Amino acid sequence: MFRAIAVALGLSVFPFAELLCIAFGWGRPTEFDDPFVGFSTVQPLFVRDGNQYVIPPSRRKFFAPEAFPVQKSPGTFRIFCLGGSTVQGHPYSKETSFTTWLRLALQKAQPDTNWEVVNCGGVSYASYRLVPILRECLQYEPDLFIVCTGHNEFLEDRTYGHIPRGVLVKQNWLTQRRTFVLLREGLQRLTGRSSQKAAGERPVLPADADALLDYYDGLRAYHHDPAWHAGVIEHFEFNLRQMVALAREAGVPIVAIREVSNLADCEPFKSEQRPDLTEAERQRWQELFDQAQALYRTDVSQAVELLEQANRIDDRYAAAHYELGQCLATLHRNEAARTAFLRARDVDVCPLRMISPLEERLDRVCRDEDVPLLDAHTLLEARMPTGILGFPLVCDHVHPSFEGHQLIADALVDLMARHGWVRPRPDWRASAHAAYREHFDSLDAMYFLRGQRTLNSVRRWTEGKAGGPPIETRAPHRLEKGDAKKAQG
Repeated sequence: MFRAIAVALGLSVFPFAELLCIAFGWGRPTEFDDPFVGFSTVQPLFVRDGNQYVIPPSRRKFFAPEAFPVQKSPGTFRIFCLGGSTVQGHPYSKETSFTTWLRLALQKAQPDTNWEVVNCGGVSYASYRLVPILRECLQYEPDLFIVCTGHNEFLEDRTYGHIPRGVLVKQNWLTQRRTFVLLREGLQRLTGRSSQKAAGERPVLPADADALLDYYDGLRAYHHDPAWHAGVIEHFEFNLRQMVALAREAGVPIVAIREVSNLADCEPFKSEQRPDLTEAERQRWQELFDQAQALYRTDVSQAVELLEQANRIDDRYAAAHYELGQCLATLHRNEAARTAFLRARDVDVCPLRMISPLEERLDRVCRDEDVPLLDAHTLLEARMPTGILGFPLVCDHVHPSFEGHQLIADALVDLMARHGWVRPRPDWRASAHAAYREHFDSLDAMYFLRGQRTLNSVRRWTEGKAGGPPIETRAPHRLEKGDAKKAQG
C-alpha cells in the first residue's frame, strides 16, 4: 500500500502540472505556428456584406458562393463543413454536395430548428489550408464542425528538411498536452531549434492552393520520395490535431469524415519502378508484365500468377497491382482484388487519393481525441455488389456521385442523432428523400452541363494535361530564410 501511494503521489505531479498550465493559459498547442509550412498571406474566407457574411468573388476560383447571417437568430444550429473539392460537391457544386442534402435532411428531421450548413470546401485545399479557415470560423458562432480531408495532401510542392527533430515525434494524446508542449519548446530553445525558429525556415506557400497538376505536364514533378511522404503524413496528423484542439478550446464539437476512393475503376496516375532494381531484375519484371498482358483475354489465372511474380520482384509499380486487381476481380476473387487495388492506390507515385497511412493517422487522432468519425468510404463500399468501391457511387477518382453524397448526408444525420445534436422524427428519412428529389428536380440543365465540363477537365488534370503553363515555369514556393521570417503564419 505504501509503495502504491508513493507511486500515485509521484505520478500526480503530471496532472497537477497540466491543471496549472490550463489555469494560467500556458502551453496551448494552438498558440504555436504551424512549423511545417507558412503562407505568404492569410486572407479571410468570409467578408461582411450588409447583414451577411459571404465568400467574396476573389475566392470563387476555389470556393463556391456561400453566405450566412451576421446575426445568428435564436433557435439556429450552425454547422461549418471544411474540406476540399469533395465538400464543395465537385465536379458539380454545393447544390448537390452532401452539405446541401444534410441541410434538407435536418430540416425534415427536426423542423423546429433553423439549420445552417455552411460549405467551406476549397478545390485542391489540403488539411494545412483548413486550419486557418477553422480558426476564422470560430468567430461566427459555430455549433458543429465537420471536417472531410485527406485527398489533397500531396498536391502542393513543399519540403520538410527544416523541421527540428523534436517536432517529428509520433503524434499521440501526449503530444497535445500542455505540459509536454512546454517541455518540448523549452528543450528546443535550449538546443537552438525552437518551433519559432523552425517557423522562420519553413516553406512559404501562396495564399491559395497552387497544385503541381495545375501546370501542364505536372505529373513529371512526382517521383518515389519516401522522406517527403513521411513528412506529409506527419504534417497531416499535426493539422488534424490542431483543428481538434482549436474546436475543443472553443467548446465546439467536431466530426471527421474519411473520404472515398475509387478503387475498382481508377488506374494509378503514375507508376515508377524501384530505383534499386538490378538490370536483370528489371528485364525479368518486364518479361513477366508483358506476358501477363498478353494473357488477359485468354488465360486470366495464368496472368494472375505472372503478375504476382512480377510484384514480388518490384512491389512499388502501381500499374502492376492495378492490373492484378482487375484480373482477380474477373475471377470473382473480390477480397484479393480489393487488396491489390488498395496497394495500387497506396504506391501511386502521384497520390491523388487518400493513402492508407493517412487513413490510419485519421483513425488514430479520432480515437485519441474521441472525435466521431464517419467512414464514408466503407459506407459507400458496402453498397457495391463486389465489396469494392467504384462506379456508379463515385463519378471519378475521388468524388462521390449524387447518390453517394445523399448517403453521406443520411449517415451524418444518424451520427448527429447518436450524439444528441438532433432529435429526428421517426419518418425523417422518407421526408428527407422526398425533399432531395424536389431539390434535384429544381436544378436546371446548365448546372449538369457545367458539371460534366468540369468532370472532363478533372480527367485531363489528373493526366497532367491541365491548361496552365508548363511545369518548368513554376516558381519555387520556398523563400530565402530572410523572406520566410517575414511571411505571415
